[in-house]
Amino acid sequence: MTKKIDGPSHGPHAGGKPGHLVILLHGYGADGNDLIGLAPVLAPLIPDAVFHAPNAPYPCEGNPMGFQWFGISRLDPAVAAAGARSAAPFVEQFLDDTMAKYGLDESKTVLIGFSQGTMMALHVGLRRAKPLAGIVGFSGMLAGPEALEAEIRSKPPVLLVHGDSDEMLPALLTQRAAQTLEANGVEVGVHIAPGIGHGIDQTGLSHAARFVLEAFKLSVPKQ
Repeated sequence: MTKKIDGPSHGPHAGGKPGHLVILLHGYGADGNDLIGLAPVLAPLIPDAVFHAPNAPYPCEGNPMGFQWFGISRLDPAVAAAGARSAAPFVEQFLDDTMAKYGLDESKTVLIGFSQGTMMALHVGLRRAKPLAGIVGFSGMLAGPEALEAEIRSKPPVLLVHGDSDEMLPALLTQRAAQTLEANGVEVGVHIAPGIGHGIDQTGLSHAARFVLEAFKLSVPKQ
């Protein structure tokens, strides 16, 4: 692999040197600009955090304006597993390079994914030698669940958020992912958002914000 991925960034909200890192992995056919929109919402809560949303490495087959981590022709578990594995080195390299750039380590880093980006976040985050502070997965699934027991190397806390009206990736996939993660000793929180399709609503984002603050061992604002 010679190509490196990159994309938009945001923050830190307070200026100065970043003390925390949040990496946002977009879904199929989108780009980094799609998820960096979460940063202005989260940044005031974590003023020293820098947010990065890299574009996936490949032009999207289904949307020439967007990018993909891997090609999908249908919801085929074998395709998802092979795809996540093939794209993982790009995310690994981006994680390593970005942490090194700011002098941060895994304990100060959270991965947030949406849809196909959730597949990447879970695949990469659970196979790193050192545990990340946490992983948030919106509207996604666990690619290659049968391989996790043999390959898991670290067990960061995970939050999975999914709309119960998602027609693209059914919420059942998140529930199955949670079961597999729990069976492998991972601490998992699940929020199923009523009436929400393949997207992120305000309640789901609030759950994610609270999770990220707790993952970074920062104080959570009182409601």
